[in-house]
Amino acid sequence: MSVKAFELVSAVEREQLAGEKTRIGVECIECCGQHLYVGTNDGFIHHFLLEERTTAKGQLSFSSQKLLHKQLGLKKPPSELKAASALERLIVLCDGVILLVDMVTLEPVASGGTKLKGVTVFCVNENPVTAEPFCVEMAVASARRRAVHICTVHEDRFQILKEVATPDQPCDLSVDGYFLCLALPTRYVILNYGSGASQDLFPYDSEERKPIVKRIGREEFLLAAPGGLGMFANAEGISQRAPVKWSENVIGAAVCFPYVVALDEGFVTVHSMLDQQLKQTLSFREGHILQDFEGKVVLASTKAVYVLVPLPLERQIQDLLAGHRVEEALTLTEGAQRNIPKDKFQILHKRILQQAGFIQFGQLQFSEAKEHFRKGQLDVRELISLCPLLLPASSSFTRCHPPLHEFADLNHLAHGDQEKVQRCKLFLISYLREVRASESANGFRQDVDTALLKLYAEAGHEGLLELLVSDNSCLLADSAPWLEKHHRYFALGLLYHYNGQDAAALQLWVRVVNGDLQDSTRADLFEYVVDFLSSCKNLDLVWKYADWALQKDQKLGVRIFTKRPVSKEQTRQLNPDEVITYLQKHNQALVLYLEHVVLERRLQKEKYHTHLAVLYADRVLALISRTSATEEQLSSARQKLQRLLRKSNLYRVQLLLGKLQDSELLLMERATLHGKLEEHDKALHILVHQLKNSAAAQEYCKWASEAHDHKKRGEIFHQLLRVYLDPDVPGGPRTVEAVDLLNRHSEVFDAPKVLELLPEAWSLPLLRPFLCGAVRASMHARHTSQIALGLARAENLQLHHDRLKCRGGPIVVSEKKGCHLCHNTFSEPDCVCLPGGTPVHTHCATQKLKGSPTKRQVDHAHTSNHT
Repeated sequence: MSVKAFELVSAVEREQLAGEKTRIGVECIECCGQHLYVGTNDGFIHHFLLEERTTAKGQLSFSSQKLLHKQLGLKKPPSELKAASALERLIVLCDGVILLVDMVTLEPVASGGTKLKGVTVFCVNENPVTAEPFCVEMAVASARRRAVHICTVHEDRFQILKEVATPDQPCDLSVDGYFLCLALPTRYVILNYGSGASQDLFPYDSEERKPIVKRIGREEFLLAAPGGLGMFANAEGISQRAPVKWSENVIGAAVCFPYVVALDEGFVTVHSMLDQQLKQTLSFREGHILQDFEGKVVLASTKAVYVLVPLPLERQIQDLLAGHRVEEALTLTEGAQRNIPKDKFQILHKRILQQAGFIQFGQLQFSEAKEHFRKGQLDVRELISLCPLLLPASSSFTRCHPPLHEFADLNHLAHGDQEKVQRCKLFLISYLREVRASESANGFRQDVDTALLKLYAEAGHEGLLELLVSDNSCLLADSAPWLEKHHRYFALGLLYHYNGQDAAALQLWVRVVNGDLQDSTRADLFEYVVDFLSSCKNLDLVWKYADWALQKDQKLGVRIFTKRPVSKEQTRQLNPDEVITYLQKHNQALVLYLEHVVLERRLQKEKYHTHLAVLYADRVLALISRTSATEEQLSSARQKLQRLLRKSNLYRVQLLLGKLQDSELLLMERATLHGKLEEHDKALHILVHQLKNSAAAQEYCKWASEAHDHKKRGEIFHQLLRVYLDPDVPGGPRTVEAVDLLNRHSEVFDAPKVLELLPEAWSLPLLRPFLCGAVRASMHARHTSQIALGLARAENLQLHHDRLKCRGGPIVVSEKKGCHLCHNTFSEPDCVCLPGGTPVHTHCATQKLKGSPTKRQVDHAHTSNHT
C-alpha cells in the first residue's frame, strides 16, 4: 500500500548552525515564506533565507543563507517561535516569558508591556475573531492559574482580552475562532470561550507520553489518542474522519493534505486522511520537531533542519496507477479536489478515470472499466484504436499524449491469447452500442459506426443487420471491403441500399441466390429480393430483375407486382396493363396477378375480369382433356371459376358461354352464365333436367335473387316451380321436388298463383306445410299492418295532445285587477299575457317590447336591410 508522497530534503546543515561547536542543538523552528528561524539551546535565534531550486533531474532542493543570528540574553533557550509577518515580529517563548522580537534585526522590542510572564504554552489563532487588522490573536496557557488568556499582539505590546477558566492546567492547546482544544493532564477538552460551553473528548495520560493538539482546518483538530491513534475531532466534539494508526511514541504531527505526517524516535510515517492507510515510512534519527508552515512540512533533529517536500499530486497518482492501484489513485484524486482549481481538477479527474478504465480493461474487469470510461468521458476512439484497421482511413484521430495506457493493440494487451482478445472485442461491441445510443459519439459518429460494423462482421454478430437497417453513419469505402473479406454479402447489399446504390445491392444478392457467392445469413434471400423489388422505387431495376425472379419461381416472383404498395406517385406506380402484357409468357404468374387485380384490389375493368375468367376456363378445359389430371385438381380449378362467375358482373358472359358451350361436364358453369344473362329458365332447365340436382337448383334461385326485391325473388322461384311441373319434359313433372320446394320456401311464393299452377289431383295433406306457411305469412302481414296503423294513430293522438298542452288556460281580467307594468286597472278585455300567465295592457306590452335590447337589435337589422 506504500506510495512515495514526500522526499526528505536538507534545508540547514549542522555546520551552518553550530559551526565547530559540538553541543549546539535545535530547540524550536519557525518558517515564514522563505525565512527560517531556528532557536538553539545556547540561547540564539538564527535567521536563514531558504531558496528552492530544481535540479537537472527535476528534484527540488534548498539552499540556505544565514542572514543573522542573535542571542536573547536570557537564562534558558527559546522553546517556541511564532512569526507575525504582518507586524514584522517574532513571538518568542523563553523561560516562561513571551516577548516580541523584530523579524529583521532579531532585536527585542524595547517598550513597556512587551512581555507576558508565567506562560507554559501558547498558540496563534489562525481564525481570529477580533476585527482589528493590524494585530495577531493568540491563546496563552498560564503556569500559575487554571486559565487560558486570550490576547492580541501588536507591534509593541500584548493586550489581554479575556481570561478563560479551565478545569485543569493545560499541557498543550490549539485555538480556532472561539474554540479552544485543550490537552489537560488526564483528558482532552474542547471549550467555546464565547459561549462557555465545553465538551470532553476522551481520556489521555500526559505523564506517559506527550499530548499532541494540532489545528488542521476550520474548527477541526488532530489529537494523539491512547493506543497509538491519531484522532480527528471537530468543534462539536465529533470525529468525522476515521482515526489513523500511528506509533505509540509519536513526538509530533503535521498535516499536508491529504496526508498526516507523524514523527517518532526513529521514523517519519505518512498516513492518508482519505483511507487511513500507511503510505510511506522514512527513517529519521534524532528527530524531535515536526511542524507544518503554510503547507510546508519542516523537520528538525538536534543538529539540522530538513523539509519534507511533497511530490506533485499527479506524480503520486501516476505512481499508483503504474502499480495498478486504481482505487487508491481515484481516492487520492477525489480527496485532493479542494486543493485544486475547479477547471484543472475536472481535466485531471477525467484523465485519471480514463487511465483507470484502461488498467481495468487490461485486467478484463469490463464492468468497472466501462463505468470509468463513462465517468471520464473517454473519447471512444482511444478504445477503438486498440483494434487495428477498425478506424476508417479517413479518420483524423490520434491517440492522446501523454498516452492513457501502455498497450499497442489488443494482442499486446492479451499477450497473444486469442480468447482474451475475443472477450475484449465483445466488450468493445457492447460499449460502442451504448455510446452510439447516447450523445457522446456526436462529432465522430462515422468512426464509431464503421468500427462497430467491422466488429459485427468479424464476429458474425446479429447486430450487424440491426445496424444496417437503422440510421447509421458507416463509411461505404471502408466498410465494403471488410464485409467482402468476411463474406457478409447480404449485409453489404444492405449497406449499398442505405447509400442509395440499389443496383449494386441487387446485383450482389442475385449472385448469392444463384450460388456464385456464398453467404448463409438468410436462407430466404430469394424471397427477400422479391420483397425488396416490390417496394423498389427504381422501376428500371424492377423490370430488369423481374424476369430473373419469375424464372426462379413464378409463384414467389409475381409478388414483385402483387405486393407492391399502391402509390399516388405516377413514377412509382406500375401500370396493370403493362404488367399483364409482360406476364404473358409466365402463365401461372399471370393468373396470380389477375387474381390480385380482380379479387384483392377489386379493379372494376371488364378486360381484367374477362381475362381472368378465360384463363380459369382454359385451365379447367385443359384439365378435362388431360388424362393425368386428378379429381382434386379439377375440383379446385372449377371452384375458382364458379366463384368468379358468380361474384363478378364485369366479364363478357357470351364469350365465356361460347367457350364452355360444348363441354357437358361444365353444366353448372353454363347455368351460372345463363343466370348472368337473366335466362333463368335455361339455367334451371340445365340444373333440373340435365344435372338433375334439385339442391343446386334451389341454391341457384337464392343466388340469382339475392340482389332483388321480394317480388323478383318470388318470380325466380315460380320459374323453378314451373320447371318442376312441366309435363312436356322427358320423365314428366317432378312432383316430389316441387312439393319440397314449396314446403321449404313457402314465404317467397304468392299462394294464389301457386294454387293455380298445382294439379287438382294433389291432396291437401301433401301441401300442408306450404299452406300453413302461406296462411301464417298472410296473417303475419295483416297483423303487422294493423300494428303499424295503430302505432300511427297513437303517434297522431300524442301529437294532438302535445299541441293542446301548449295552449294556455283562461285568463281572468277584471276592473279590480291591475296591470303588472303600469299598475292601472283594466278598462277593456283586451290584454297580453307575459310568460307565467300575468296579464298586462296591450299598449304596456308594446312599450316594453320597444325598449327591450332584442327589439332594438331587430329594428337595427331591419333598418340595415332596408338601407
